[in-house]
Amino acid sequence: MTLPSVRIGGLELQVPVIQGGMGVGISLSSLAGAVAREGGMGVLSAAQPGYRDPEWTRSPLESNLRALGRHIRRARELSQGRGLLGVNIMRACTDYEKYVRCAAENGADAILSGAGLPTELPGLIEGTELRFAPIVSSLKAIRVLFSLWKRHYGRVSDFVVIEGPKAGGHLGFTVEQARTLTRAEYDLEIGAILRYVSEEAAAAGTEIPVFVAGGIYDRSDIDHYLRMGASGVQMATRFVATEECDAPRSYKKAYVRAAREDVVIVKSPVGMPGRAIRNRFVRERESSREPVQRCFHCLERCNPATTPYCITMALCRAAGLRLGGTDSVSEPERGETEREAACMEDALLFCGENVWRIDRISTVAEIFSELNRDI
Repeated sequence: MTLPSVRIGGLELQVPVIQGGMGVGISLSSLAGAVAREGGMGVLSAAQPGYRDPEWTRSPLESNLRALGRHIRRARELSQGRGLLGVNIMRACTDYEKYVRCAAENGADAILSGAGLPTELPGLIEGTELRFAPIVSSLKAIRVLFSLWKRHYGRVSDFVVIEGPKAGGHLGFTVEQARTLTRAEYDLEIGAILRYVSEEAAAAGTEIPVFVAGGIYDRSDIDHYLRMGASGVQMATRFVATEECDAPRSYKKAYVRAAREDVVIVKSPVGMPGRAIRNRFVRERESSREPVQRCFHCLERCNPATTPYCITMALCRAAGLRLGGTDSVSEPERGETEREAACMEDALLFCGENVWRIDRISTVAEIFSELNRDI
């Protein structure tokens, strides 16, 4: 059968698939709008969305807020009135409240927040039309959040995303857990979270849909978690290798070329482990730090003098950008394939564990057609 729709805080999500937020410059309006147009939830990343703005190096916050608003509005146009639009805002980022306010003012449907516990989020969205979800990896985390939110705000979240150890980007696990936890082992934690959220929803007289993320690749993965009681899934890695993804083509090709043994766990300045493609940048960071040339003040807890590298610049290089000698941002032309490939070797390329299964660049519509096919 086709995938069932799901309601989130009174809004209908026609296809129960959330596209995970990916920054810098990977999930912006083009990808998010295309996913929403297929009936899913397209998610824009609030991680440096203004990185192409000529003023970004001098006033990053203002550039980022302008760009985020512009991308939300453009994604809404591209969606043609279908699906939902979310914004992924890391709790670890500075000016968290301003990004939440920007999402609300520009008409986003939802906030998804991980990389820390978004303890104050219900208060920040009060009086807006925003729905919200924490991105959690443990029963302990969701218990803490729900308990705190009920005590201080008299409510819980509209939906929940459980992110497992096979996900890309930042992970809420130890390095050892990220490397060794199997799906069967983590399914026990997912089951416990599903039961807890179901009990909380029943007590509140509402529904709180739960979406499972991390290593989701095909319809069989979705059906597995629907049978467990989840309402849907969150996917990210597969959407990178699409024509609509905002990433440069060289990033997409790096996904297509990646072998299973290329996927490794790295340390991030965010203070969490992450999963990425092993390239020259990752190999060099295993033995030495990359001195920070300038600080963008993007994280609440980051010391430029000791951090292993600047997360903003490592991810901007993945988006194909470098800082020129005058602090100007330069983008490689699409025809300069060798230069683009060199950018990818010196960048942090986050990816999910199943990136090696991608063998071509497809389209968002193709992926949704495959996932939603009658079986």
